[in-house]
Amino acid sequence: MAAFVRVVEAKGFSAAAPALGLTPSAVSKLVTRLEARLGVRLLQRTTRALSLTVEGEAFYAAARRIVGEIAALEAEMSDQRGTPHGLLRVTTSLAFSTHFLAPVVGNFLERYPAIQLELMPTDRVLDMVEEGVDVAIRIGRLGDSSFMARKIGDDVRLVCAAPSYLAAHPAPRRPEDLARLNCIVSRDRAYLNRWHFRVDGEVREIEVGGRLAVSEGEAQMRLALQGLGIVRLTRLTVAGAIKRGELVALLQEYSAEEPVPIHAVYPHRKHLASKVTAFVDFILEKFTPAPWEI
Repeated sequence: MAAFVRVVEAKGFSAAAPALGLTPSAVSKLVTRLEARLGVRLLQRTTRALSLTVEGEAFYAAARRIVGEIAALEAEMSDQRGTPHGLLRVTTSLAFSTHFLAPVVGNFLERYPAIQLELMPTDRVLDMVEEGVDVAIRIGRLGDSSFMARKIGDDVRLVCAAPSYLAAHPAPRRPEDLARLNCIVSRDRAYLNRWHFRVDGEVREIEVGGRLAVSEGEAQMRLALQGLGIVRLTRLTVAGAIKRGELVALLQEYSAEEPVPIHAVYPHRKHLASKVTAFVDFILEKFTPAPWEI
């Protein structure tokens, strides 16, 4: 079957022979035996050229796929026996990359010295196939797709402020108190300035405002650390600052936030490259239990 596929692609027995390590006559005999076994003619032979018969076209399409899968399987088995290697392209959110992935990259590269890692931090959802991404760390509900996913943990938004801000202003006791306090708000996404809380068993929306409007969450946190206002940011962004006492979580008893899942997503392939499984297993090892839990 492999000889037949090679003959079709090379457009002749003589052209296919060197790659197969055989003489042209030996290649011809292999294809003749295949035709005898199948009971159909696959190739029309003339002194000048070869062409596929109708049966040959159908058989070639299937044979090329089968031979390709066998080659991929052999390569994967060889890959599994050896060290994970090659270029690995990973995309993550800015917060996940900054606070959690970047600090452990050195450990990963030390463990797998034959892997070259390319990180692509962005809050834009990349097309994994178009961008050639091997693994994406996605935060939020996953839609139906042909991708595989392994859950890493959950994220949720928290309201918090620096101790210096709370020393100069009364801490909010109830969600409605936020309307009278200075909040650091989103400049580009108005829906992020409508904060939801559960009060007396009902979910209420509080629209907040303040003197500072900022586009990006990391910058909002840096301003909050200076005591310039109250913020509502993902736990991925503020967990470290809260654990260090640089920020204080507020109004947690009124939280109406539904946790959103965090997944490692990668293309579904029958024979997955060991560099991908190595990275996903490493992430699960490092982030179990999740270091962003408070």
